[in-house]
Amino acid sequence: RVSRCSMQLCGRINRLKFQPSVSSSKSIRRSWRRKELFRSCKIRSFSNVSTKIPTKEEYSRMETKQKNLFMAVNDALRISLQTDEKAVFFGEDVAFGGVFRCSIDLVDEFGKDRVFNTPLCEQGIVGFAIGMAAVGHTAICEIQFADYIFPAFDQIVNEAAKFRYRSGNQFNVAGLTIRAPYGAVGHGGHYHSQSPEAYFAHTPGLKVVIPRGPSQAKGLLLASIRDPNPVIFFEPKSLYRAAVDQVPVGDFTLPLGVAEVLQEGSDVTVVGWGAQLGVLEKACQMAADTDKISCELIDLQTILPWDSKTIEKSVAKTGRLVISHEAPLTGGFAGEIAATIQERCFLHLEAPIQRVCGLDTPFPLVYERLYVPDYLKNYEAIKRVMNF
Repeated sequence: RVSRCSMQLCGRINRLKFQPSVSSSKSIRRSWRRKELFRSCKIRSFSNVSTKIPTKEEYSRMETKQKNLFMAVNDALRISLQTDEKAVFFGEDVAFGGVFRCSIDLVDEFGKDRVFNTPLCEQGIVGFAIGMAAVGHTAICEIQFADYIFPAFDQIVNEAAKFRYRSGNQFNVAGLTIRAPYGAVGHGGHYHSQSPEAYFAHTPGLKVVIPRGPSQAKGLLLASIRDPNPVIFFEPKSLYRAAVDQVPVGDFTLPLGVAEVLQEGSDVTVVGWGAQLGVLEKACQMAADTDKISCELIDLQTILPWDSKTIEKSVAKTGRLVISHEAPLTGGFAGEIAATIQERCFLHLEAPIQRVCGLDTPFPLVYERLYVPDYLKNYEAIKRVMNF
């Protein structure tokens, strides 16, 4: 299966009609020295990415259009293909729009050479993407569900993440972005519900990004595609249609590695990312209405590299911290945040740091409601740190 997949993907790259830097060009076919091959293709520009999160006033001055999350992702992919002639997008079933319709109409606009289906082989998809990025292209690939990313684990952590370092910065795969829908959806069971961000956060050389809504999905995805590092972009599939926002029109980016303070508060800092922000907003509101507790809510946005400074500043003010994510408790990224804040803010802490996470079991189907860290579990954690 793997060899057949590789043959099909190799055939695909030979049919691509791009600039001379692609592997089918005469100059590359004549070059047998790997160093010359990569040097001829690696020049890229990454200057058109925002360095700060817009304020509410700046957002209000932007032209916006109402979109849900999958439409915002589609918009970001379209802009990437429009503004970068070396950009390609591929994955399982993406040519007809994908299972969540994120790539709908893109093949009609950009053609089958730039938007195309792949065989059902995740390691082949990512390996192919690494090869295209290595020779100067912007390779955007989709893993249909984040649960299926594990067959490509070796390609991601042992090839993509180490490509720049092992060559002494002579070569890179800066144009590589891997999209994948993650998280609970209500009926996904074992293989369509997982949150694997912590596996990749342990890998130097990668960036890991998770948006909470449509505007963040568009801005962070465009920034990820243009970032000079390989990026894994996890999208909360439960919000593809449920989350609706006024999304800036046109080219729009948000900075990676920068957390956003969604709600200022004085009593307790609450941190999450992705779909969990909706849960935490409800928990913070309940704490405010029922117990007059003032919560400072922070969206981490980028898991790797994560913005420790914003959380440190908040905890120095509130003295308390609650961290929540859908992934299991043991080895989850909340543990990294808790350890860092305990080390750097120990004298400011008024209570033990609380982690409210998924259970240490495979993701269940019928018991999903018991597994997920819902707003009531987070509300109880907020009360615990206040009553310590």
